[in-house]
Amino acid sequence: MATPTQVLKCDSESIAFSGDEPIYSDPETENAIKSAVQHLTERRVVAFPTETVYGLGALALDASAATKIFSTKGRPSDNPLIVHISSLSMLDSLLPPSYTPSPAYKTLMRAFWPGPLTLLFPVDPSCVPPIITAGHPTVAVRMPAHPVARALIATLGTPLAAPSANASGKPSPTRAAHVLRDLGSTGRLPLLLDGGTCAVGLESTVVDGLGEDGALRVLRPGGVTVEALVAALGDLDGRDGSQRPRVLVHQRDFVLGNHEVNAPTTPGMKYRHYAPGVPVTLLYTTTTTPLEINGDGDGGGGDGGSTIRRVEMDAFFREVQRGTSGRFGLMAQDESPLLSRARREESRWVAFSLGGNAEPARAAQRLFEGLLSLEEQCVERIFVQEVAEEREGLAFMNRIKKAAGTSLRIVDI
Repeated sequence: MATPTQVLKCDSESIAFSGDEPIYSDPETENAIKSAVQHLTERRVVAFPTETVYGLGALALDASAATKIFSTKGRPSDNPLIVHISSLSMLDSLLPPSYTPSPAYKTLMRAFWPGPLTLLFPVDPSCVPPIITAGHPTVAVRMPAHPVARALIATLGTPLAAPSANASGKPSPTRAAHVLRDLGSTGRLPLLLDGGTCAVGLESTVVDGLGEDGALRVLRPGGVTVEALVAALGDLDGRDGSQRPRVLVHQRDFVLGNHEVNAPTTPGMKYRHYAPGVPVTLLYTTTTTPLEINGDGDGGGGDGGSTIRRVEMDAFFREVQRGTSGRFGLMAQDESPLLSRARREESRWVAFSLGGNAEPARAAQRLFEGLLSLEEQCVERIFVQEVAEEREGLAFMNRIKKAAGTSLRIVDI
């Protein structure tokens, strides 16, 4: 029988910081974090909350400890890990002594650390084992803002490698219950710190600013929006002779070469991610949608490569329900006619709100929660309506496109 996961509650509001050092007002929380530190120093993995999603942590500078992340998640070994730090001095310990961050990097660190931003740095291979970087000369680093995560790393006194605390390829967990459902039965997760619901709900934004052209390339949109990055860099022009770098977004402003795709420097670039155990279909509904999309012709596991025709909303609901008595899930923003229709047909549909059109951060925060919640309700398929690809909506669409793969529909509403 698998050893059950020990769950320890942590009160985030009971943790304050004096500089980089945590101060506790709740003994239970302090003891929980000390217990997690003990597990980590014994080269075991620990799940813990961050502001983005729950992470599965192990010692970043110990190859044997980090190996357990891959075995616990079922994660491919060529998928690099993000290293989490609690201070700038901890960052310095990971980097070559001769390296100095660029003015753009310094600006972004001041603006968004601690927070949901990951930056690529040149790695010191004498310090960081290759299992963390998948053998690349760069290492992805971020400083989480969640009090439990910061306190855990600061008390440990050394960086943590930590991908999301889910089985590889599944939606990332935003609650402790999600972690338990995915990893608690494996017997390989000894301890979980329960710090409540994650505020951001999507993984961090990953930025590569190491190119010779000085541009900042957003490899993965996430908790820090592209608009916020651009705004933070606004005062670089003319200061100390610096110029504001261009901010380029993967698959919008540039694409990776085949070598970069097959040997990614950052998580989330190569493998299919974020998919629950039931099929997911992405619904395009705006008037700007292309007339043809190469994908799954019927949105239900059909021919997988046909041109998708437009269908009106009534016809869409009839076609989905034809030939089955099962239920379906629909995720959409509050103003959507699709969501209203699904709520009227609650005997066949489970509706999940993504918040209002003016709340892309709310949609992003609820995406993984919705996928996991609908899966738990045993729907046959989950349909997710697109959101505008701006602000947090860019990260939302990045994740749902990967979850849906080629299963796409165009619905006139």
